Amino acid sequence: MIEKFKIHISNNFPFLKGKKLLLATSGGLDSMIMAHLFQALDYEFALAHCNFQLRGMESFGDQKFVQDFADTNKIPIFITQFDTQAFANDYKLSTQVAARELRYNWFYELLETENYDYILTAHHSDDNIETFLIHLVRGSGLDGFTGIPAQNDSVIRPLLAFSRDEISNYASANAVLWREDSSNASDKYLRNKIRHDLVPILKELNPNFLTSFQNTQKYLKEAQAMVEDATIMIYQQVATEIENEIHFDIKKLTKLPNYKSYLYQWLKEFGFSAWYDIYDLVTSQSGKQVFSGEFRLLKDRHFLILSPMNEIDATEEYFIDENQKEVNLPIKLSICNKDYNPNTDNSIIFVDGDKLKYPLVLKRFEKGAVFQPFGMNGKSKKVNKLFKDEKLSLLQKENIWILYSDNEIVWVVGIRQDERFKIENTTINSLQIALL
Repeated sequence: MIEKFKIHISNNFPFLKGKKLLLATSGGLDSMIMAHLFQALDYEFALAHCNFQLRGMESFGDQKFVQDFADTNKIPIFITQFDTQAFANDYKLSTQVAARELRYNWFYELLETENYDYILTAHHSDDNIETFLIHLVRGSGLDGFTGIPAQNDSVIRPLLAFSRDEISNYASANAVLWREDSSNASDKYLRNKIRHDLVPILKELNPNFLTSFQNTQKYLKEAQAMVEDATIMIYQQVATEIENEIHFDIKKLTKLPNYKSYLYQWLKEFGFSAWYDIYDLVTSQSGKQVFSGEFRLLKDRHFLILSPMNEIDATEEYFIDENQKEVNLPIKLSICNKDYNPNTDNSIIFVDGDKLKYPLVLKRFEKGAVFQPFGMNGKSKKVNKLFKDEKLSLLQKENIWILYSDNEIVWVVGIRQDERFKIENTTINSLQIALL
């Protein structure tokens, strides 16, 4: 196995030579074999051990075992302890997911603080089979069937080409010591049930099952690459990026033979899970929305609009004091004395400064708000009617700010100013307010 491992590393991970490597080491068979193999190839590395404190004294026995191995072989080691169960309870996670979160967060922290280049984990080909079958049992898209990646950014998995039997045989032949995790014998975990009951049957049905499985995953990865290429090409035809929004053209979208699959590929990274609701948006009335934790998808006439959730509180008010020349929140305004200059630019207004009562207030649109649009000779109009006339989307409406003086609208910012504060022939204090 040592020669096969040497060739495997040379062919697939030649960049590891001379780098600072951190080996995730539990003390179990797989991680101890990984440490022995890299030691045999004369690589320099350190060990990183997590004590999850889930098996009482057994967990501390694992910690001591790894520490002793490091001391005996003069290998640098990093050890941490987690109250995994408390973390799982606090964040409502399964114990396994909590352990994974804690483990990888710590690994990435070590890479940064200790200046290591890569973290290496001891996943092997049987782990890949088990993960595939777990996804099969629970249901998954194509991503779930393409397997554990050999490299994921700074995480390397150098044993994926080797089976559990190969690893076990190497340990026996080379008298490698390891610690057996008692939880591996328990069938209360789905992975263990698959490992103990299902995989042996598959290997019995086909003695070359591992090779067949690896070929199948290779084909699936090639299919996934084709899907990703098609997804990018179709995205360029259907989607338009406007500032921090993405607009999907519904007419172009529905001409695709399987637009739901494209929507899934485009939106899966944004935390959405209510896929049937998203698919229904295409034929829903305008104004319907679907939310993820940080994003929302809105049906607006002829488009689906993806945007981040607005972080500014819709009820927040921002005050502008007299003599204040600049506003930076929630929007940027400049305020200065300037002679009246008629213009058609909606981002600038001129008002009679003596008609204003301070502090001025910036706040969001409120239902039922009424003003007197500039140029309409004192006729009142609902702000919402103005929005409709301007054909603003729901997202655009939500991003509109309104400037008030003593509860009267001075300016629907960027759209229309109010007649009541306009410059008169008798105006002495001409004030320019500009949206930057």
